[in-house]
Amino acid sequence: MRRKTASTNRAFKVADQIQRDLSELIARELKDPRVGLVTLQSVEVSPDYAHAKVYFSVLSGDVQACADGLNQAAGFLRTGLFKRLHIHTVPTLHFIYDQTPERAADMNALIARAVASRAKDD
Repeated sequence: MRRKTASTNRAFKVADQIQRDLSELIARELKDPRVGLVTLQSVEVSPDYAHAKVYFSVLSGDVQACADGLNQAAGFLRTGLFKRLHIHTVPTLHFIYDQTPERAADMNALIARAVASRAKDD
């Protein structure tokens, strides 16, 4: 059981490092105009470190164009990670738009409307 915890902990550390390094690479080295202000929300690494799902959100701009730009630059970004990470296998990157911030904003708006209508009724 201890072994599984250690490997899980290592996967979290690797995912966290990938997230930090990718954020820096995207901001400093990626010149694709489709990729605007991107926030990397989280990274999930497969148990064999072969693949990483990178969840991102966009402050403004076309989400699909940004996703296309990031996925097209995945090889370039992976090469950048090779130079920074000291692990045997650097995962293939898969960028996925994270709708959590949008959903949270929608939920907050619904709650605010419900509270306002309840206040009117009272």
